[in-house]
Amino acid sequence: MSFFKQKFFKPFKNIFILILVAFLIWMLFFDANSWLIHHELNSEINDLENEKEYYQKEIEKDNKEIKKLSTEEGLEKFAREEYYMKRENEEIFIIEYEDSLKLKKDE
Repeated sequence: MSFFKQKFFKPFKNIFILILVAFLIWMLFFDANSWLIHHELNSEINDLENEKEYYQKEIEKDNKEIKKLSTEEGLEKFAREEYYMKRENEEIFIIEYEDSLKLKKDE
């Protein structure tokens, strides 16, 4: 038992090794630029890059919609489908199926 302790603690008797170990522990965990903080910042950067990709895809999708709405046919289609607009001499019949209606559960 004493042999193991002597062999294990022998390198730590050197002051330079003690200072090096203390320095490494300080830099890894306690310093303002520690490994833990770098790890957190890197994960935050990855999250922000994923968010950036999502918003770029959404911008591309919105630009396509704007292109569709910039034509007269696209604008008319949007107005008819979303706002149920019609021309002067037209009649519009809206057919709703039972499964598409919102029913109240208590009634």
